Amino acid sequence: MIQKILALLSGVVFGLGLTISSMTNPAKVIGFLNIFDLWDPSLGFVMGGAILIAAPFFYFFENKNHLVLTSKINLPNKSNIDFSLVIGALLFGVGWGAVGFCPGPAVSSIALLNPFSLLFVCAMILGFYLSQVINKN
Repeated sequence: MIQKILALLSGVVFGLGLTISSMTNPAKVIGFLNIFDLWDPSLGFVMGGAILIAAPFFYFFENKNHLVLTSKINLPNKSNIDFSLVIGALLFGVGWGAVGFCPGPAVSSIALLNPFSLLFVCAMILGFYLSQVINKN
């Protein structure tokens, strides 16, 4: 039960951080990605701050033999770069640049009652489903 409460709390903190940093605002994200016109570097500071906070934790907990809140973490074991990875990365990048949303901020922005966010998340879920159907063949 404590794991579920901590997971919920982590999600709420993550969503609040995305909202406070304006990563749920597509115009702000597109402004950051538009380096040739009216570039807005402010989200670079958000990412830099996140790296500064997270990096020491990755360093100190890198070689621990046991976990604190769970007994096992299921990490992906795929290490090769294949066609589906490249296509998925391209679709993610083009989608992010075109509409200014990636999955985390899109889900967080649903709380702001933006209809575009809900449409984006529905399309994202459909894309997840379609990729599973395509990859089965």
